Amino acid sequence: MEFGESLLMALTAIRTNKLRSSLTLLGVVVGVFSIIAVMTATRVLQNSIESGLAVLGTYTFQVQKRPIVMVGGPGTWAKYRNRKDIKVEQGLEVKERATLAQSVGVELWESGKLVKYKGMETNPNVSLAGENPEGFPTNNWVIKEGRAVNEEDYRLARDVAVIGEDVRQKLFGQMSPIGETILIDGHKLTVIGYLEKKGGVFGGSFDNFVAIPLSTFIKYYGKDRDAHIMVKAKNEEVYEDAIEEVRSILRTLRKVPPGKEDDFAIFSNDSLIKQWNELTFYLKVGVAFISFIALLAAGVGIMNIMLVSVTERTREIGIRKAVGAKKKNIMSQFITEAIILCEIGGLFGVFIGILGGNVAALAFKIPPAIPYDWGLIGVMVCSVVGISFGTYPAWKAANLDPVESLRYE
Repeated sequence: MEFGESLLMALTAIRTNKLRSSLTLLGVVVGVFSIIAVMTATRVLQNSIESGLAVLGTYTFQVQKRPIVMVGGPGTWAKYRNRKDIKVEQGLEVKERATLAQSVGVELWESGKLVKYKGMETNPNVSLAGENPEGFPTNNWVIKEGRAVNEEDYRLARDVAVIGEDVRQKLFGQMSPIGETILIDGHKLTVIGYLEKKGGVFGGSFDNFVAIPLSTFIKYYGKDRDAHIMVKAKNEEVYEDAIEEVRSILRTLRKVPPGKEDDFAIFSNDSLIKQWNELTFYLKVGVAFISFIALLAAGVGIMNIMLVSVTERTREIGIRKAVGAKKKNIMSQFITEAIILCEIGGLFGVFIGILGGNVAALAFKIPPAIPYDWGLIGVMVCSVVGISFGTYPAWKAANLDPVESLRYE
């Protein structure tokens, strides 16, 4: 009953001084909004990136000339750019030597292709992949209809193609593309299958490509370009050993001197997600610090407004004490008022922070996120701020002399 009475009195005091209370709440709203908005945006992007980066299959890793995420100074890009390309022959050699690998895919890519079918054509932004048969399972590509590239297609360099979902929808709509002929750079390719949709990240798509046999790709475009190697380990137990085995094979093939760092990058789903979390960690820390300063300033504002409130309500406090109110009752009243002020600002800050953070979801057309954990943290921090900065004004009010208070004008 005492808490209910303190709550009612706190709400009445806030309503009585709407403008003053609103200005005081503004600091809390800004502090909570800033941290919730950034954490929500980070969570949105993290969810999208984790689902997008999970493009490799289980126990699968990939080898490329450059890492996907490059962290470092101005010379970092030049360092990776000047590395020697990974050759197709090196990928095929890894396939022959890797005893702990269940399958090894080798691929070459060409971007900016225009794909035609009768009177229809795609935008000139389709990627073309040359794949050996094991490139499909190691890329975690799943055939929805038809079949993938097989050993005979690869051995005979057949003019066949497997298309991604974006290409299928653009050219064929609802009809089946199996057996139809598409045209890329004047080369006629028979569609033998299409893949299940994989989605994308940051507005990009993993479905806007055409895959052909690696041998066919080399026949038309040559092999003088950087190759990618995808390796699927036999099981979880040998996964780390498989990585070290492939690293050792490539260092030997690429003549990397002992003691020198690798001149290639190995990554997996877990390593990519870990790199993303490391990149966003300092952003989160920076925002948390700025938000802490904002909340500290808001706390000082709350203390100030509560001290003013104590002065204005000195006579009220005297009357309450005269009719039997104890120090703890007075303290409870004013601390509750400070907490309510903070919580109203905190809840409003959480609400608009989640809305603001999900602007990233709208911008990149990805599912929104609601960080319940950070929302709860925001509310709890507001309670701490309310208690911390409301205690002194409450203590001052509780220790007013009732006789002097009744005389106060």
